[in-house]
Formats: sequence, structure tokens, C-alpha cells
Amino acid sequence: MAIATPKSTNPKILITGANGLLGQKLVKQLADEGKFEVIATGKGPCRLIGDGFTYQSLDITNEAEVNEVISKIAPETIIHSAAMTNVDECELNQEACKKVNVNATEYLVQAAEKVQSHFIFVSTDFIFSGENGPYDEEAEAAPVNFYGETKLIGENLVKNSKTSWAIARTVLVYGIANDLSRSNIILWVKNSLEAGKEIQVVDDQVRTPTLAEDLAAGCILMAAQKAEGIFNISGSDVLTPYQMAMMTADFFELNKDLIKKTDSIRFTQPAKRPLKTGFSIEKARKQLGFEPKTFKEGIGILSKQIILARS
Repeated sequence: MAIATPKSTNPKILITGANGLLGQKLVKQLADEGKFEVIATGKGPCRLIGDGFTYQSLDITNEAEVNEVISKIAPETIIHSAAMTNVDECELNQEACKKVNVNATEYLVQAAEKVQSHFIFVSTDFIFSGENGPYDEEAEAAPVNFYGETKLIGENLVKNSKTSWAIARTVLVYGIANDLSRSNIILWVKNSLEAGKEIQVVDDQVRTPTLAEDLAAGCILMAAQKAEGIFNISGSDVLTPYQMAMMTADFFELNKDLIKKTDSIRFTQPAKRPLKTGFSIEKARKQLGFEPKTFKEGIGILSKQIILARS
């Protein structure tokens, strides 16, 4: 079902993956700001709540469909947030991962070139080895899993495109959105401790966790300023998952004795994880005016959203 808005004289911005966590935050913020005509796209029916946008069903792995939709809409800006992001699923189903993260990106870039859309690609810290993070925008990529490899190929497709482009790299995105089954570290810790479950949390990985609203805001700053090049768009707090778990327990006043410190060697997962990533965000701060919430503030925002979702 399409949700229509009146014709606008504002520049058109098209979002891929609009039904996902980042996509939902992007569409809501853009609709609230009212500076763009927002076209939300996703596979299958619309899961978005609210108005101020048009929804267009789009299978980004179908080249003909991508060409048809992009040429018909001719958006000034495309934010490509759709991706296969479950790292273990990507490792186990490499063909499916390549189809979404590489082939679809290629189709979208080619379609963007034809109408000269400003193309913003959402990438990841998993393009790095994790040997010497936190990283700046100039750091050398060396992915340790298939997901990271596909996102790096996607970055290179974008960098070599014949249209204006930007890349927003991010880290460990957390948040709550409508009709999404995937959890995040805050919900997992909160729910486990409330149920009296003991949890094992690693203390040898480092990340800069990113509130989904902050990532959306950073991407919108890039779109509004027609920024070009690579920008690290993440939280600023450099934390281990164990530290994140302890901060979550403190915030909700839950039993921290149930949180047991461990390391990555004790976990068997299909995909290897980079140990120490995280980002320096000085470039985004200076050039875009990007300023993320602290992780503690992020927990507070999620706490309010949990209450709203239950009411």
C-alpha cells in the first residue's frame, strides 16, 4: 500500500531499506524537518508509521526494477541504507549477502549515475581488521569476514561512480523501531537481567556504539550539505560490550552480579569479528556539525521509547 503526500517543490530524497531500523529513523526525521520530498522504499509492504512521505515498494536486487523506479522518480539524493547486516548469516549465505550488499549497490549506483543523484552509502567498521582501532577516515581497510568484504566492495563501487557520492561509516547501531524483531545490546541486557539470567559479555572488543537516531541525523546532514567523501558517523564513547552492559544495568538499577566478564575466544561464531574498531568522528564534527549522544543518553532515549511502545 502506498502512502502519498501532496506534490512538493522540495528536492526529492529516496531512502532504500526504509522498513529497517535506520530507514525508519531517516524517514521520520526527514518528514519532521520537511526540507525534502521523501520517498521511502523497501521490499514488500510499508512498515512505517506516520505521514510526510511516499512509500514505493522496491526490490533492490532486481536491476530492471531499480532502473525503472530511480529513472521515474529522479531523486536529487539517494541514501542507500538497505543491506544484509547479520554478520553470521552473511558468512553462512554468501551468495545472498553478495546479492544484497554488492549487486544491489551496483544497480543503484548505475541508476543514480543516469539521473545524477547525490549517492550516500551507509558502510561499517567491519571493513577494518580491528587490530588498531579506533579508526579515522584515512585508515586502511582489511576486513576479517565476508560481510566486511561485501561492504568494502560496495564502498569501492560508490567511490568509482560517475555521480557525486558520500560514504557514512558507522559502528554497532542500536535503537528501537516499529515491527522489528532484532534486539540490541541494551534490550538484551535489560531483558536478561530482569529475567534473572546470568549473561556472558566480552571485554576484549572495542566499539563506539551508535544511536540509530544519531546515524540518521548524520546522514541527513550529509544530504542537506551535499557533502562528498567519507565520514565516520558513530557515537563518541569508546566502550567494550562489557562496559555497555554494566552501564545498562546501572541505568535500569538491575543486578550487575549477573553480568560475567569473558572474551571472544570463548565464543564460537561462523564469522570472525574485528576486536578493536570504533571511530574518530572529528571530521564529521568539524565539517558537518555532527554531535552524537553519549551512550548513557542513548540508554535514556531507548528507555523512554520502551515505555511509549508499551503504552
